[in-house]
Amino acid sequence: MPTFISHFSYSAEAWQKLCKNPEDRSVPIRALLEKLGGKLVSMYYMAGEHDGIIIYEVADAKVAATVAVAATLPGHVRSIQTGQLYTVAEAMEVMGSAGKLAFPAPKG
Repeated sequence: MPTFISHFSYSAEAWQKLCKNPEDRSVPIRALLEKLGGKLVSMYYMAGEHDGIIIYEVADAKVAATVAVAATLPGHVRSIQTGQLYTVAEAMEVMGSAGKLAFPAPKG
């Protein structure tokens, strides 16, 4: 199954609720992923542009998009950015395929 990463940021209201009553938010995200046939690999919080990330496996990009939309529906997630992750072997395969192609640079 493909692996995806989603960077998320909570709303100020979500942070207020979590600080008053801390809870393990990996529990509902794990349940959502399992309903969709996927698996939570890991979840981390961080300081910076985003509040945290989840790394997970699902069947394809449409299911990953479903996860992102479903997670934002309650309104506690302010933003989410999702992308597919590639193993080193997969990336090397992509590089090898790209290296065999000719693509012209701008003429300017």
